[in-house]
Amino acid sequence: MFKDILNDIINLHHQNKSLLQFRSLISASQYIRLYSLSKKYLKPGNAVLDWGVGNGHFSYFLLRSGFRTTGFSLGELPQICAPFVQESYEYRKGDKADPVHIPFENKKFDAVVSVGVLEHVRTTGGDEASSLKEIYRVLKDHGIFICFHLPNRLSWIEAVSRLFNRKYHHPYRYTAQDIFRLLGETNFAAVEIQRYALLPRNIWAQGLMKQLGNRPLVSTLYNNLDSLLSLILRPFCQNYLFIAKKLPQV
Repeated sequence: MFKDILNDIINLHHQNKSLLQFRSLISASQYIRLYSLSKKYLKPGNAVLDWGVGNGHFSYFLLRSGFRTTGFSLGELPQICAPFVQESYEYRKGDKADPVHIPFENKKFDAVVSVGVLEHVRTTGGDEASSLKEIYRVLKDHGIFICFHLPNRLSWIEAVSRLFNRKYHHPYRYTAQDIFRLLGETNFAAVEIQRYALLPRNIWAQGLMKQLGNRPLVSTLYNNLDSLLSLILRPFCQNYLFIAKKLPQV
């Protein structure tokens, strides 16, 4: 099922290149890890908020997987999700004058997912702790927060990007201690923390590399190699992910 959804997303990208950032199967397949985590921690029919929806690719996965999906960001409705609005998708646009606020009532969602968003909140006038407190507020008791693509401070890819191309790197990067501190400040309990992604994905974007990167066998081999090297050289992986559970206030 995961591969079917990825193929749908890639085909949509080929039809309209403004929809998505994926330029190859290798680039898109990094999200199989997130798909697996979602299936592990979320239950069928759960109400899930895609916080900072971006271009909507993860909302698309949630919708295709049968979750009750809501998207939120400071931008416009993602084109890829527009066909679902009348049936099963709710979208809310945030207020740039109050970028931290999530415009939903308390305890509305079973889960909230952040895909490459938490590290950017300072650039829009907020901060990580304030955003986590808002996420805590809209989660039901014992609800799950999944944070994916949080930049690792020791990432070798980030280091090279800062050295040679200042445009494509993250100004804010994190350690495991930072994650535990933020969760402790907001009454979340850490369930799982991982570092992942040692090999770059964006290099498979043009010419022969793009052609190879769209071949399923090459993608599978690259994913397996990435997983192996990530185990061996874990401190230098590109990203963290973490799963947290909302502890009810006493």
